[in-house]
This record gives sequence, C-alpha cells and structure tokens, in this order.
Amino acid sequence: MDPRIARCIERLQELERALAEPDVLADQKRYRQLAKEHAQLVELRSTHERVATLQRELHEADELLKLENEPEFAELLREESEKTRQALQKASERLQLLLSPPGPHDHANTILEIRAGAGGDEAAIFVGDVVRMYTLFADSVGWKHEGLACTPSDRGGFKDYTMVFSGDNVYRLLQYEGGTHRVQRVPETEAQGRVHTSTITVAVLLEPEEGDDDVLINETDLRIETTRSSGAGGQHVNKTDSAVRITHVPSGIVVFCQEERSQHKNKDKALRYLRAKIAEVERKKKKEAIDQTRAQQVGSGDRSEKIRTYNFPQNRVTDHRINFTKYSLDRVLNGELGEFCALLLHHFQKQEQET
Repeated sequence: MDPRIARCIERLQELERALAEPDVLADQKRYRQLAKEHAQLVELRSTHERVATLQRELHEADELLKLENEPEFAELLREESEKTRQALQKASERLQLLLSPPGPHDHANTILEIRAGAGGDEAAIFVGDVVRMYTLFADSVGWKHEGLACTPSDRGGFKDYTMVFSGDNVYRLLQYEGGTHRVQRVPETEAQGRVHTSTITVAVLLEPEEGDDDVLINETDLRIETTRSSGAGGQHVNKTDSAVRITHVPSGIVVFCQEERSQHKNKDKALRYLRAKIAEVERKKKKEAIDQTRAQQVGSGDRSEKIRTYNFPQNRVTDHRINFTKYSLDRVLNGELGEFCALLLHHFQKQEQET
C-alpha cells in the first residue's frame, strides 16, 4: 500500500474516534472541521478500494482472455476489459487528486492564454486543436468555460485564443499547463508528406476575485478604443464598432476582445482579461522567487523549448517534465487530459516538499 494512503487511513481512524468524543460534539466549529476532513478521507478510502477492485477485475479479465478460444466470447471479454481499463484510469486519477494536499487557489477561475509560436499557419491550426482539447476536458469534468478574446487565422485555427474556466479544482488541474507545446505532424498543405514541427505557447493566469485589493484599476489609467470586429462571426462582423481594445497606460498591458456582438459585453470581458494580467504582474512582484511567472511558462515559443510533444505519426503524447508518454494522442485531443494533470500535480507537489 502507498504510504500516503496508509497515513490517510490511520488519520481516518483517529477522526472517527475524535468525532465520538463529547467535547468535540460540544464544540460545533471543531466538529464541522473534523467532519469535513472525515468526509474527504472516507472518499479517499472508498476510491482506493475501488482502484484495488478494478485492478483485480482487469487482471481476471485479461487472464480469461488468454484462455478463451471462441472468437465471440473473446470479443466480449475484450470489450469488458476495455471498459474496466477506462474506469480504472478515472478512479486512479481521482485517487491521485485526493492524495495531493489542497492549495489556496484550487477552485479559482483560471484563464488560459494560448498563442501560435513557431510554424506559421500550422501553429495557428494547432491552437484551434488545443482549444478544443481543453474545452472537451472541461466538459468531461463539469467545468464551465467561455472565450474572452481571440484572433482567427486566415488558414484556420487562431493566432491567439484566451478563455476562462470555472469549477471545482479548475486551477488545481490546469496550473501546470503553462509552457511551450510542440506538435509534429504532416500539414494538410504539405505536398511531399514531410512531418513538420510547430509550437504554441500556453500561459495560465488566475482570474482575480471581486474586491481583490491587489487589482485596483483607475478608469483614468485606461485608454479604451473601439474598432470593427474582423474574421468569421456573422452579419455583425465589420459592420459595427463592437470590438474593444483596452490599454492600461501605467503598465503598457493591452487586451483586445471581439467575442460578443455587444460593445458593452466585449468591454466587460476585456476588463476581466486585463485584471487577470495585472494580477499576474503583481503576484510576480510579491513572490518572484517561487511563482511560475508568465514569462517562465511561455518562453520564446522556439521549437527547442517544450514541456509537451504531440506526435501525430506515432499517435503519441509525451510530457517532458515527468517523462510520461501515452500512445493515445487521439484520445488526449478529445479531452482525456486528466491523467497528465494528476501526475503533474503529484510531481510538482513532491518537488515542493523536497525543497
């Protein structure tokens, strides 16, 4: 048994004894705190037991498959084995998440800023693929998401795309997505069938909460301009001055939004985006020694800098920070990103504990 699980089960037993004590029952504040911790550990224990059960079932199914000679029964066993394998992966991801200690911003709204790097049109197309990957992942775990700003590319995809996610554990799971993502594939425009390498960059920003003292914006510090929207988007595009560009004069930060038909809605979204970028600068100033700043996350976008590689010819995804590879790129791009997020969370929390 994993020592962390053993410690949690031991702690659960302590809590069960404590919750039965009269002095704890008399102190409602302490009782609620212990009851909350107890509920979390009960879920951890039940998830651990489910993982063990699924591992046993998978082993039994695989052993039966080796002995089965009838093609029809063998196919049924393979289908059952695959269902068990998928259930085991989800349960294992949940267990890793429960084993990782909580952070102060786990449930905070999270902004992803995705930009095309090296590779021209192909990089912009891959931005579109990654936007789809994150939205499908968000849908699979029950998060909400919306676009804040984007610049479409003439050949498809986006030169840049900014979106915000909200829900349980959203920052906890997305915080390590920042960096250079590399794609290797044959572009549709490649006549010789050669594999090209392109990159995109992802930056992760916390959306400040209302009343956050770190993000005070004076209207007099803003230069707000309206322009006509560009790119695909319906009859309103290029006919009304609905797009909004806001410049924060003291910092020089510029944001642009044309997502909505309404100029007012675009201004609101642009201000949300601006607040997040200003908050990131303030966090960098306060905790520069330990914070992963946007510049560190993004790098230059050069092909030599990478945190993850998506290799289409081999159907492979490799995260270079944890030396973890999966030969199921198609499924990862369809939103099955949870295993990477859970392993990265465990890896970086372990590093923090060791330093």
